[in-house]
Amino acid sequence: MPTKSLASPARKRQLGAERSTQPLPTVHDIPSDSKITWGRLAIIATVVAWFAYVIYTILRQFLNNGTESFRFTTEAVSYWVVVSFLTFSALMYLIARQGALQRFRDHVRVPRAELDSHFATHHGSLTVLVPSYSEEPGVVRGTLWSAALQEYPDLRIVLLLDDPPHPTDPAVAAQLQVSRSIARDIERALAEPKARFTEELLICELELAANEHPTERAVQRLADNYQWAARWLQAMASAETIDDHVDTFFVEQVLGGLAAELSLTGAALAAAAKEGTAPSAARMLELHRRLLWTFSAELDTFERKLFSSLSHEANKAMNLNAYIGLMGRRFQREDGPDGTILRPVEDDAPADYVVRDSEYLLTLDADSLLLRDYCLRLVYFLEQPDNARVAVTQTPYSSFRGAPTRIERLAGATTDIQHILHQGMSYYGATFWVGANAVIRKVALEDIVEVETVGGFEVRRYVQDRTVIEDTESSIDLGTHGWSLVNYPERLSYSATPPDFGSLIVQRRRWANGGLLILPKLWRQMRERRRQGHPISLIELALRVNYMTSIAWASFGLIFLLAYPYDSRLLSPVVVLAALPYFLAMGSDLRYCGYKFSDIFRIYGFNLILLPVNLAGVLKSLQQAVTSKKIPFARTPKVRNRTAAPLLFVVVPFLIVAFSALTLWRDVSNENWGNAAFAGFNALLASTAILTYIGIWNSIVDIWLGLTQWMFIERAPRRKGAQVALPQPVEPTLDWRAVIYHGHVVGELPSDVELVTGPFVKPVVSKRAAKQGVLR
Repeated sequence: MPTKSLASPARKRQLGAERSTQPLPTVHDIPSDSKITWGRLAIIATVVAWFAYVIYTILRQFLNNGTESFRFTTEAVSYWVVVSFLTFSALMYLIARQGALQRFRDHVRVPRAELDSHFATHHGSLTVLVPSYSEEPGVVRGTLWSAALQEYPDLRIVLLLDDPPHPTDPAVAAQLQVSRSIARDIERALAEPKARFTEELLICELELAANEHPTERAVQRLADNYQWAARWLQAMASAETIDDHVDTFFVEQVLGGLAAELSLTGAALAAAAKEGTAPSAARMLELHRRLLWTFSAELDTFERKLFSSLSHEANKAMNLNAYIGLMGRRFQREDGPDGTILRPVEDDAPADYVVRDSEYLLTLDADSLLLRDYCLRLVYFLEQPDNARVAVTQTPYSSFRGAPTRIERLAGATTDIQHILHQGMSYYGATFWVGANAVIRKVALEDIVEVETVGGFEVRRYVQDRTVIEDTESSIDLGTHGWSLVNYPERLSYSATPPDFGSLIVQRRRWANGGLLILPKLWRQMRERRRQGHPISLIELALRVNYMTSIAWASFGLIFLLAYPYDSRLLSPVVVLAALPYFLAMGSDLRYCGYKFSDIFRIYGFNLILLPVNLAGVLKSLQQAVTSKKIPFARTPKVRNRTAAPLLFVVVPFLIVAFSALTLWRDVSNENWGNAAFAGFNALLASTAILTYIGIWNSIVDIWLGLTQWMFIERAPRRKGAQVALPQPVEPTLDWRAVIYHGHVVGELPSDVELVTGPFVKPVVSKRAAKQGVLR
């Protein structure tokens, strides 16, 4: 079996990182009645404490001091607004959490036999799309293997490579070549078990046609096949290279978990054969098909940048859209000066490029891994009659355990908390598509597609790319068209968490950008659903608004609390009581997810140092709203080496600590003890977060790079011993294909090509001609 290639050295494990690599159970534990009851009481306590604060502190101050100054009035109103917004976000957390607990309590897992019986007669095709840009081949390989080993009757996997197709850097070219070969290598590895189990299924069908009752020998043969499949997977796992905790998860949970399940099934069949009994004929066929479907995926690689007729916009959404727009259609390929052109043809016309259509799509990030039942269980859910209008179902991804860095461990903790909240949002019908992985009904995408013509070619947008949180905007579009989204209440998918502060900045700044821009679409959805007779409930509306905009108001609110010296009369212990249920609930959820209760303080400090990152994302949204110019999509680096953080985001956390310390000294001097305690708390936790998650030495390095990198320019590498030659004048040649294809702009022909009498044509290069590649 092939092992990982081009892998970087493993990241050094930090003190205080996570040691256990054992993931959480696939099925959530059933919460106790007391836990659900305490959850309800936490919601009530938060609301009561907020009302008590408004009445006891704000109104009392105005009633007792009716002639207060304008400054105090302004402070009171602004403080009330900030506290109200933060309390609202805390309340939404508690409500979503309560919905999750009730879903976990009511969820009943579908037995394997029911799944097998269903798919014996239902064969809706599924295409897995894995968008990838400059990913490490080892990371992509694990993702494709986790998809290829899904048990599904009609499964096609397409790696959507978005790298520049003709790199000049030898190292980049070598990495791209390895990435291009991954799909082919996996298909080649699957050929042996696929051929074996195809033949075994045929033998079983022939035997049952001759004798409707399975023989003891047939049962034992099937048991041997299951044990053979388990040994095949174990041999593959033994040949894998393990460099980090993600590799460990792939070997132990993806390969080892499937091997253990197949081995157990084989042992059960062997026990049946020993007793002289056998499953029914139908069940024997289902068990044979299960082996065949597990090892019979079809894999392919697609590069949209090889085709000049497809959009090359640099974002994940358009990478997906480019391929989805080709599905179910036939084309003739035509060579053009800028790449291959795909010309659509009718069904009865000859075609040399045909893209298969599918009933379902699975979008899967290149750094995500699926457990073995993902496709089977989620498609089964979509095919139930009650779910005919469900467009998207997903299991919000969990984090890989055993993180080698402290910041990855804590970021993983927030990811696992978000998994719970997303499950709770489904309880109230407020699900958002989380783009890392999701099974999508393709007919639903056809409902929301937007078609336009760009440069003479049709461009189809199924997934919106107006913002960098394309999955959130598409969720609103689907809801407007009467579709719903549901989170499947199990842990079946895992995704990588940024391992250092630099890569985390890229991810969190992208997450904070776009929610405000999408909000108007939610109001349009409200009107449309009211018109259709299915109005949005108040809780669903509140959860959606909080999801899209809470980063904005929480960031600005925290700045006000940190920077402005509010009058001590506005402070009250009741504010702490309003926030206490939120922190207690989060601490309980952290322990439920295998972390420490004290991580609530680490997360608070973590959010303090991320404050400038979140603000930058919000300001980018406002910039796009004003300029109507798209914000470039920034992909989260998935590399083993540390990503340097921008200067601003390294310096501001130190400024937060310094300002909090200054505020502490000033408030102690003025005996403003409430503000002093808050400032000291912030200074302590922000300092701890800097030391723990950024590091002093890393901060020094990143600050130095930020101050000096403008001095340097990249220099093209020169081969050893090469002589420097003076540039020689090159006579440009006329690219006749480009001339015939692009033509020319009226009035520019004389500046591009000067026609003279006689047999010679003297070309003169202009900027436009050089840009279009007419003259080379």
